[in-house]
Amino acid sequence: MKKVSIALDWTPNTNHTGFFVAQELGFYKEMGLEVRIDTPATDNYAVTPAKKVEVGQVDLALCPLESILSYRTKANPFDAVALATLFQEDLSAIVCLESSGLTSPKRLDAHRYASYKARYEDEIVRQMIKNDGGTGVFSISYPEKLGIWDTLLNRAADATWVFMNWEGIHAENKGVRLNTFRLADYGIPYGYSPVIMGNKKAVENHSNLYADFLEATKKGFLYCVKEPLKAVEMLQPHVSEKEQDLNLLQSQRFTSPYYGDSSNWGRMEKGRVTKFLDWLFENDLEKKHFRYEEVVMYP
Repeated sequence: MKKVSIALDWTPNTNHTGFFVAQELGFYKEMGLEVRIDTPATDNYAVTPAKKVEVGQVDLALCPLESILSYRTKANPFDAVALATLFQEDLSAIVCLESSGLTSPKRLDAHRYASYKARYEDEIVRQMIKNDGGTGVFSISYPEKLGIWDTLLNRAADATWVFMNWEGIHAENKGVRLNTFRLADYGIPYGYSPVIMGNKKAVENHSNLYADFLEATKKGFLYCVKEPLKAVEMLQPHVSEKEQDLNLLQSQRFTSPYYGDSSNWGRMEKGRVTKFLDWLFENDLEKKHFRYEEVVMYP
């Protein structure tokens, strides 16, 4: 058995169901793979998932597409590449409590945003506010990542960035009404998130290994589309105790259609990626003008 390890970008949720399905149903074993799935819960992000790939702690990690650029433009660059996306559409949004009265991004001026401290995140939010007619002047806090959602609920922050298929469903289940601002609605041609990140040299040297991992993973995610109830039964034991009250089946049924199908699972459209890369460069968020081929690699 060949060993492969992947670090998730968050505690297990319906973004990740396919990995656990592939593990439980033996899809990885069929490919001769022994797969270890790590989560940030083990160290509370002491080392980020992407960093774990850079330092060789894991083979793969989940991260936003823009993290690939970030690692490639560090003082000591790392050859990170995106191998596959989990979603064919952007399921994330900037959200506020409806009771806050913040009804559009421009109203975030002079308010508090809880950030994950990702490389481009704060500037993306700032540009979103400006695109809506605001000044882009707001305060930013950097809470513990796994507690960011709570800062919104307890009003320690006025806005943050969430996945609508997870925190959005959590809010709906709890009767918490949100105002939701999707990036595409405010002139931000966002890329893909999360993507499966790898070390380019490792992928080149072991292309069959990574291809086998992706094939088994694809099988796991497509199973979720056909069998959402059975899929969440496999996910549930891995969900944190804090989030066990969330309606997993509701979240899974919301999520599954966005995984794609047998023809496009994992694929990142060149035009969409290029549009996002161009946008980052044209808005001075990134000094290097990246090409699609530098960022995306299919083993």
